[in-house]
This record gives sequence, C-alpha cells and structure tokens, in this order.
Amino acid sequence: MKVILLGDVKGLGKKNELVNAKTGYARNFLFPKDLALEATPANLKKWKEDMKDKEAKEREEKQEALELKESIEKVTVELKSKGGEGGRLFGSITSKDIGEALKKQHKIEVDKRKIELKDNIKTGGTTLVEVRVYPEITASLKVNVTVE
Repeated sequence: MKVILLGDVKGLGKKNELVNAKTGYARNFLFPKDLALEATPANLKKWKEDMKDKEAKEREEKQEALELKESIEKVTVELKSKGGEGGRLFGSITSKDIGEALKKQHKIEVDKRKIELKDNIKTGGTTLVEVRVYPEITASLKVNVTVE
C-alpha cells in the first residue's frame, strides 16, 4: 500500500516521502498515530503541489544565499584589539565579535554559529574565516585585526 508519511518513521522513511508500507502496518499503526496518509489521487495531487512549493522555496533560499555569499566576500571586517609584542592579542577574537562587527560595519547580519572558526583569532593581521550561508554554500570573509 502506498502512503505519504506525515512524520519520520524509523525503518520506513522520512517526512513527506511517498513509500510502500504493508497494509496491516499502515492501517493499525501509521494511520491511527497520524504518521501517514493513504496515497489516494486527491492526496497525491496535494502532495505533488506541496513538493513543487517546497522546491520553489528552496531555489529562492539558495539564490538568496548566493547573493549573501557574494556580498560577504566583497567586504573586509576591521577589528581592533589590545595586544603585546609580536602581534599577540590580550584575549582573542571570537565568532561573536566577528558577527557583531559585520553587522555594525556592513549591515550584513549573520548568526555567530554560522561563522566557522577553528580556533579564536589570537594574533593581529588578516585572516580568512568561513561563513556557512546555506548547507552546501560557504563564503570566505576577510577579517583584519589591528593590534593597539
């Protein structure tokens, strides 16, 4: 029996997938727990429309992410920090500091969890930092740290 899953079902499939399930399993478990709908022509038509809408929304989000990537790669974030000899900083520059400076200086808002720093920046100079703008799209942001 073909069913449209309304939630993730272990061993069967993920939400919004069209799968084959045994009739007894579907009638006795999936339908009573609202985990699936029977794949009738009306339900299939609605499911296909929902999938088209979802794909269109995904394409739009991906396009926005590409535009954000271009704008991030054009700018350089300037940060100042106190430091000692040899360009070492007293403290470090974190992803939170970079996110706030990017917002303040260039009006680009990026969540600090999307800024991927292997280690906090502890020396002066220019550093390339990866910013994840979409699951498979990353941008390289230049961060210039000036030691005072």
